[in-house]
Amino acid sequence: MDVILLERISKLGQMGETVKVRDGFARNYLLPLGKALRANAANKARFEAERSTLEARNLERKSEAQKVADVLAGKSFIVVRSAGETGQLYGSVAARDVVDILAAEGFNIGRNQVHLNTPIKAIGIHKVELQLHAEVEIHVNLNVARSADEAERQAKGETLTSVDAIYGVDEDALRPEDFFDPEADRGDEEEEA
Repeated sequence: MDVILLERISKLGQMGETVKVRDGFARNYLLPLGKALRANAANKARFEAERSTLEARNLERKSEAQKVADVLAGKSFIVVRSAGETGQLYGSVAARDVVDILAAEGFNIGRNQVHLNTPIKAIGIHKVELQLHAEVEIHVNLNVARSADEAERQAKGETLTSVDAIYGVDEDALRPEDFFDPEADRGDEEEEA
């Protein structure tokens, strides 16, 4: 189906372009959300008549997104989750969780504006991309930790998943490698008498 784009859509085209898209994408996404019109003579004339209004509206949305981006750029947010000793989370941090964290800080971001390739499943500092507008994209840092204290330590650059971080640097403490003797007889070799 050929459609006329009413706004810039990433990986598709600019405002005013006539592009060919799959029927389902047009019927289920572009047309209902007012992002495109079917490409026919009447709609082309309608678009040209409303072009200045659409450009002004797009510019206004972009400036609003840029204001939010200026406030959010480079910010770091702390996420406290349960995790094992190796740093593996018992759950995950998904786009929905990022939206909730930003909403708690007073930012109104939609779930479709958060771009995570896969949910976050380990503690650490993770960069998350936010697409606030088709032309405005920023990154925020999520500091995923087991506690606020660990989040502070991670922010200072300390690694919390190393053996020293887990067991401490106490020389008298037992570590997993203390239970295994590399020189020990494996027992699976036949003993010769």
